[in-house]
Amino acid sequence: MPDAIPNTGFFAGKTVFITGASRGIGKEIALKLAKDGANIVVAAKTATTHPKLPGTIYTAAEEIEKAGGHALPCVVDVRDEVAVKAAVDAAVKRFGGIDILINNASAISLTNTEDTDMKRYDLMHSINTRGTYLLTKTCLPYMKKGKNPHILNISPPLDMDAKWFGPHVGYTMAKFGMSMCVLGHHEEFRPYGIAVNALWPLTAIWTSAMEFLSHGGDSAGNRKASIMSDSAYVILYQDSKMFTGNFLIDEEILKKHGVNDFKQYECVPGSSLIPDFFVPAKSYEARFGSKL
Repeated sequence: MPDAIPNTGFFAGKTVFITGASRGIGKEIALKLAKDGANIVVAAKTATTHPKLPGTIYTAAEEIEKAGGHALPCVVDVRDEVAVKAAVDAAVKRFGGIDILINNASAISLTNTEDTDMKRYDLMHSINTRGTYLLTKTCLPYMKKGKNPHILNISPPLDMDAKWFGPHVGYTMAKFGMSMCVLGHHEEFRPYGIAVNALWPLTAIWTSAMEFLSHGGDSAGNRKASIMSDSAYVILYQDSKMFTGNFLIDEEILKKHGVNDFKQYECVPGSSLIPDFFVPAKSYEARFGSKL
């Protein structure tokens, strides 16, 4: 089956810095852009194979090269300012600049206040919110010189409904912190022509991490990560001076660009889809035909 969003070559020679790119959504986006001949900075902590999660920055880099891109694997903990600066410097030295930043790295704990220890709370906020802010700040001087520069945060629309906060307020605060960066940075960076947008899936996305967290559970009801990579491709293609400050849902942005067949993204065709967290009521009702 041909790709729903075909590659155009638009990203050939562009340098894309992706956090959490050793597996999952981050790697899927990297591979999509690599098919155009993009330069991909694979920034993640995984330098050695995890006993239960496949993939490292080096195996991801190999796949990117095979797909047609140019890869630079960098061991990066987004909480570490020194490591982040070293990776950005290495990217600029290797590729001459940075055109696109994708803040994908994230930590999750769906626990209530009593069950969330402060170490886990600090981890989520240090990776999700602070890590996004740090990467953005560090890449900014180079993105000011970038070609059609874009920052894309994998984070949800800002919906202040209590139902998203009550069950896991620590995680929601940390994830919404990434989205607040979109809200603030898109306005701050408007004079530089740097687009800042957010992308979030309508449904659960099946990745190796999801399989691990579900203890090898069933992928029915999930979509493939390719729906996120196709959506990212469409977003990053837009004129950065015009298309900024948007909180986008994967299915909705693809529909606007002519995709109508979403069965190709289903892990188990025909299974009832599982909505993701933080999906706005309007988006939920349009897709599932009922209220949250």
